[in-house]
Amino acid sequence: MHRYLFVSVGGCILAVVTMGIYSSLLFASTFVFILLMCSVDSGNLHIWAFGIQMLLQTLWHLIIQYREYCLQEPVSVRLFLAVSSSMLLTQRITSVSMDLQEKQVKFTFDASSNMKSCVTLLPLFGYILSFTTLLGGPLCSYSQFVSHVEGIGLNLAPSPLGVVFLKLIRVSLLELARFFLIHLIKQNVYDPTRSTALYGVLWVWGLALALRIQYYSHWRISECLNNAAGFGLGENSPGDSRAWTGLTDGDFWRTEASSRMSQFARRWNATTASWLRRLVYLRSKHFPLFATFGFSLWWHGLHLGHFVGFSTWASAVIADYYIHSYLHPKLSSAWRKLLYTCLGWINTQMIVTCVVIAVELRNMSGLRLLSVTFIGLFPLCNIILLIILKLNIVS
Repeated sequence: MHRYLFVSVGGCILAVVTMGIYSSLLFASTFVFILLMCSVDSGNLHIWAFGIQMLLQTLWHLIIQYREYCLQEPVSVRLFLAVSSSMLLTQRITSVSMDLQEKQVKFTFDASSNMKSCVTLLPLFGYILSFTTLLGGPLCSYSQFVSHVEGIGLNLAPSPLGVVFLKLIRVSLLELARFFLIHLIKQNVYDPTRSTALYGVLWVWGLALALRIQYYSHWRISECLNNAAGFGLGENSPGDSRAWTGLTDGDFWRTEASSRMSQFARRWNATTASWLRRLVYLRSKHFPLFATFGFSLWWHGLHLGHFVGFSTWASAVIADYYIHSYLHPKLSSAWRKLLYTCLGWINTQMIVTCVVIAVELRNMSGLRLLSVTFIGLFPLCNIILLIILKLNIVS
């Protein structure tokens, strides 16, 4: 039990130090969820936990938007951290509530002993408030968390220090590449009146790549923190140091090599993608893909850029399914398949660039940038091609 207490207290201290008074958002959400667990039937717990957590998260997202756009006030970095951490808390809380609903996990409370009830809930506190995942993923299930904690010291696991060191070197290389990329972008600012259309497309693509590298670095650092704490050891080869890949949100080379939007969607922020699939996609009876991206829009904060970015992403994934199913069977030779893959990679990179710029800049500045550089034509062409193919199929 002392391990669960250690990760819980560590998470509470980290929350207070980084978020200050806004850390109360996380503690309030955790308290409400524990209260629901003790008072609501497991079959109905998920609906209550999901509704209350998303209501609280949406309220704070709207408060941030009101301060930014209506009052024109700078928003505290601590508040941003608290809301971002609250989004990750939503993942963990709903994961547990779905486990209880599907009877994958069971909690038994002893009404006659408060001490036994606290001991029963201690692993749950550790899971929700763990310092290893408080400020970043990756998301693991409650059962995985418990098995990792209980298994520390019981098996002959390889030391994670060497793996963590190598991963930190990769983070350094990524940050070095991002530094030079940003320097290049600043030294060669795009001017719509003087620069060519191709230059504008490449300039915006470089900007979006720099923004994505920041995510890859953050995910890798979070992965290193989990590995150093003993989490993330694969089950297949526990004696191999290469087995420390059980928890990851995405690899730069594998994700960026995606030649289809559907591939990129599955590989980008992989544990969150799996959570969205379980929470929304598999539970939606009508238009599951749009429902999934629509909920992702809600979860991220409902900014104008989010509306444009996630609707573009959803439309591009649907177009990818139709276009690939129509064109791929017609590729008879190897060089045609290679050409198709290369063109698909370029198309994916351009669409991802549009999504990242719209989502990250969040307001009209991102949309204006996409319009003046003509890069917004790529997702539009995909949608037009989708419509043409569907009309041909119908006719």
